[in-house]
Amino acid sequence: MTSKQRSYLKGLAMNLEPIFQIGKSSLTPEITAAVAEALEARELIKITVLKNCLDDGNSISAVLAERTHSEVVQVIGRKIVLYKPAKDEKKRKIVLPK
Repeated sequence: MTSKQRSYLKGLAMNLEPIFQIGKSSLTPEITAAVAEALEARELIKITVLKNCLDDGNSISAVLAERTHSEVVQVIGRKIVLYKPAKDEKKRKIVLPK
């Protein structure tokens, strides 16, 4: 992903509300599966890491990106933004700049 594409996605993510909260139990298989489904449906999602979670946002984002085959757009404090293009090109909602 180029820096221009990352910047474009960051701009889109500014208006998004977090759809997942990761808490004390950290990353469970259920959360990972739910994030994968949400990425398939939305392509770009925002996640909040709660204060009672022992892991930091960077480590959680790296693990989630690896498990869901997505890309980390940004991590700011306890907010994570992930992007994964839809498999079917006709269903893609986000068109990245070249």
